[in-house]
Amino acid sequence: MRKAKKLLPISPGEMLMEEFLKPMGISKYRLAKEIDVPAQRIGEIVAGRRAITADTDLRLSRFFGLSEGWWLRGQVRYDLECAKDTMAKALDKIRPWSEASSPPDSAAAR
Repeated sequence: MRKAKKLLPISPGEMLMEEFLKPMGISKYRLAKEIDVPAQRIGEIVAGRRAITADTDLRLSRFFGLSEGWWLRGQVRYDLECAKDTMAKALDKIRPWSEASSPPDSAAAR
């Protein structure tokens, strides 16, 4: 039985480009001018070389009529998915805390 390939997480930049800019016919440069940020910032976000910041989130959310934090929540989801993939082996080695399986706290035992 073949193991299903895991889909790569979608970056906020890819979401911005594919779900907003392309369908709305807005260039990266035009967006940058409309939200008063350097065009390089939008280019780097779309290329996946820059993360969404609170400042950028507020500007994008206002421009597109979305709730504040919408872009940041997407950034956090993306970062978590990437980290889970990168850290999978290390995370597998970590046992969840259990009172029954832990040694007595030396300070509490005194």
